[in-house]
Amino acid sequence: MDALRPYVAAFNSRFLLMMQYRAAALAGFFTQCWFGAIHVMVLAAFYKASPDAAASASISLSQAITYTWLGQGLLAILPWNGDPEIAAGVRTGSISYDRLRPIDAYALWYVRAAGWMIARILPRVALMILAAGVALPLIGQSAWAWQPPSGLSEALLFALALSLAVALSCAIIMLINIVVVATLNARGVNILVMPLASIFTGSLLPLSLYPDGMQTALLLQPFAGVLDIPNRIYFGALAGQMAWAGIGLQVFWILVFIALGRLWLNRVMARLEVQGG
Repeated sequence: MDALRPYVAAFNSRFLLMMQYRAAALAGFFTQCWFGAIHVMVLAAFYKASPDAAASASISLSQAITYTWLGQGLLAILPWNGDPEIAAGVRTGSISYDRLRPIDAYALWYVRAAGWMIARILPRVALMILAAGVALPLIGQSAWAWQPPSGLSEALLFALALSLAVALSCAIIMLINIVVVATLNARGVNILVMPLASIFTGSLLPLSLYPDGMQTALLLQPFAGVLDIPNRIYFGALAGQMAWAGIGLQVFWILVFIALGRLWLNRVMARLEVQGG
């Protein structure tokens, strides 16, 4: 337990620090409500204007709307930029302290990223549930609301898949962090990853609405495990063995990215040079 204490402390300090930014969470919530409403209206127009395509879609309009609200509530889970604390450390040279600490640098950065992410997710998803899951039905707009899970088993599997999604997203963020350290610049990799994360997680459009010929590749690629797989499990589009297969994919990519990140970080840190004086 003593060996874990530094990492628990790092997670707690980052989590508590980020939880202080209540105004940012509130501003993010209103922004996500706005974009969520636009997405919902676009989806409703598509399902209404293209009844044949809608009938052949693997998810219903109600499920697509729930998918959208879930995506907006969990927007902070998307790995579309690196940890700003690492980027700041690269600019100032303070990253060298992590090289000198008698603890595992990868694990330290990983738990910091997890605290940073979870602290941004919790307040926004709670507000989104109140707005889209509670307020909309109360004012007679149940058709546009965030629907509850399909059942208890789906809810439990969703909780597991969401936990793995956080772990996977942090593993991807770690790769971004390592690129930042290796290149001494955060802007390039963030600009590159942002559109990839938006499209391939399903945040921009549910992956199940893409052409049938792309479905297998879209489900197997790593970004699907961040948002699309948990969302499909939530409303039962992935159930039974398929749900467990989706969870298995998440675990696979977590292990691959952690192994790759550890190997790469060790090589980068071994050649780390801090300039200045």
